[in-house]
Formats: sequence, C-alpha cells, structure tokens
Amino acid sequence: MEFGENIQQESVLGDNQRITILNTVIDVLNVQETIELVEKYVETKTPLHLMGVNADKINEVNQNKKMKKIVNSCGVINADGASVVLASRYLGKPLPERVAGIDLMQKLVSLSEEKGYSIYLLGAKQEVVEKTKKILQKTYPALKIVGIHNGYFKEKDWISISTELKEKKPDFVFVGITSPMKEYLIEFLQNNGNDAVFMGVGGSFDVISGNIPRAPLWMQKCNLEWLFRVMQEPNRLFKRYFVGNWIFIKSVYLEKRRLR
Repeated sequence: MEFGENIQQESVLGDNQRITILNTVIDVLNVQETIELVEKYVETKTPLHLMGVNADKINEVNQNKKMKKIVNSCGVINADGASVVLASRYLGKPLPERVAGIDLMQKLVSLSEEKGYSIYLLGAKQEVVEKTKKILQKTYPALKIVGIHNGYFKEKDWISISTELKEKKPDFVFVGITSPMKEYLIEFLQNNGNDAVFMGVGGSFDVISGNIPRAPLWMQKCNLEWLFRVMQEPNRLFKRYFVGNWIFIKSVYLEKRRLR
C-alpha cells in the first residue's frame, strides 16, 4: 500500500477544503454544508456521485485502482465512518464530523419533499424497496418517488436501468447495492448521460423498511454503530470490520510515522 500520494481533486461546484487520507480525498464538510452543496448540483442539473467513505472503503481504494479512480473523482466525498474522523484528527487534519449515510439520505429526502425534488430508489430485495417506498411516502406525504427497482440484476441490465432513469428524470437516485458493483454501476449511469445526484446508501433500505434494526442512539453517539451491525450480521461483516479496521489502523499509524 502506498501512502502520501499527492492527489489533486476539486468539487465541481464547491470551493470547500479537501484533505487526503491514505490516498483518499475527503471533503471537509459537516452535514448541513454537505446538503447545501449537494443542492447546488440539483439546481444546476449537474451530475454528482455523492460518496461516503469509511475505513473499509479506504482499504478498498488502496487495493483497487478502479475504485480509487472512481472515489477520488466524485464531486462530494464525505467521511461516513467514525474511524475516518478519528484518523483525520490523529493525522493533524481534522474533519468536522461523521456524515452518516443513512442520516444524510433522510435529510435529502426531507429536502426533496420541501423543494419538490424527485427521487428514485434502486437496490435491495423487491419487498424491501417496496416497503421503503411506502414508509417514505407515509413519512413525507408530498415526496415525489418516480420509480423503484430492486438490486437483483446483471450487468447486461444496466442499459435498461439507464433508459428508465432518463425517462423518469429523478433528481436523486439512492443506490442500495453492495460495493464495488455500486460504484461501477453509478459510474456507468453517469457516463451514459444521467444527470441525477447518485448516492450509495448501503443497507439504508433495510433499515428504513424495518428489515434490519438500526443501532440504539447511545451506540450511535458512542461511535459503536459498526459493532451493532456486526452483531446483526456476523458472518458477513466480521471480517470487514475486525480485520479491515486493523488494516486501516495500521495504515494510519504508518502514515503518521511517514509525516513525522
């Protein structure tokens, strides 16, 4: 893994400060600043891949050249992980706060209801995405949900998904499928002429629908939401968080030594 690479990227519509941690560009933004910047993309119909990075994503950036290129070319890149915020402070370039993906998604959904923006839900099982739609419509009665699509499709179906998005013209597309396919799909859809704000939301549809519970508030405040997720899905997430976090911590330590 290489450290300290000089990566120069800029947010297309923002003049916000950016830092680099372990070859990964991150915007120095809090939640409200992120929302204000994202809305500029919506208002100007400027395509945006709204990216959230955690320790696992940064590990992947340093192991996958294609992922590195995609992540660092995104217009807005948030720290969606307490470990990333803590690492930024340890490295002497502190980020203001964690911008949790599920919280940001719901704030953008609320903004969409308020401003009349439209959204599209892409991902999860069919029954989950349908239930997510119903719950969002109940919570935000004036919300425009112009379409939904489950996350069980093949690469050959990407063209038809792109065609539907061009017909529906959503302002936001929330993508709830696993990485790195999520990032590859969003890159394809943007290159295919879709000008929406695309945001990967991980398992947010499962949480919103009630299919998977979210961590209690006290665990969220103590930065232990990752541990709660591991407890819910140990077979799938144990290696990602325990092994992955160790790799991330070691990498941050080595970067600190290099900076010294």
